Amino acid sequence: MIRILLHGCCGHMGREVSATALADAGTEIVAGVDRTAGPADYPVYADFSKLTKESADVLIDFSVAAAVDAVLDFAERTGMPAVICTTGLSEAQLTRIAALQEKVAILRSANMSLGVNLLMKLAAEAANVLAAKGFDIEIVEKHHRRKVDAPSGTALAIADEINAACDERFHYVYDRESRHTAREQDEIGISAVRGGTIPGDHDVIYAGDDEVLTLSHRAYSRRIFSQGAVEAAKFLARQKPGRYTMADVIAASLQG
Repeated sequence: MIRILLHGCCGHMGREVSATALADAGTEIVAGVDRTAGPADYPVYADFSKLTKESADVLIDFSVAAAVDAVLDFAERTGMPAVICTTGLSEAQLTRIAALQEKVAILRSANMSLGVNLLMKLAAEAANVLAAKGFDIEIVEKHHRRKVDAPSGTALAIADEINAACDERFHYVYDRESRHTAREQDEIGISAVRGGTIPGDHDVIYAGDDEVLTLSHRAYSRRIFSQGAVEAAKFLARQKPGRYTMADVIAASLQG
């Protein structure tokens, strides 16, 4: 049984993770941390300093960027493996995570779904062929009205995968409102849409002369993200200190 400490347990994704872990015979959430108290089947504390007797094997963080510093403090203090699902992290936070990975097992992913992680791989492969043929690359992401960061961490991760496959030739453009020039060849445009209850849509558009190829992923519920987070926690609880990604989780599951 993998014992999970859930940070952000009272949020929308926290409740999804709780339901997924409850349905998984191999996991148990032993405690939650959330500044906003809410109903749960386990003790919920306002912050990490209030934790008492609960012992956990791994931490899952599904919160907001401003709260991640407390997660990193706790992981550094206890050595507990941490699955960080929160997006919109600052450069300072990313730098700290990179340093902390020397001492703690950390899995950070902009998106926890299997389909999105496959999309990233396919997007990079397509770009490696089409960019050389003069195709322009644009990424459009859509999320619910409550999402506070833009563009999404997933959109940026897709762009980074494409850029890495193309020898870092691209720069990113987020706003063309103030620009009055033609599109440059070596740019990736990234656009964000916010509205309604959209769990998460991502389109990678390759626009060439007289033809367009689009790779798309549609999330129809948040369940796919919570399932990925729980699988990541089960994987990470057994790992040594280091940096891990969803690709490692997927590879481990294929190996049985």
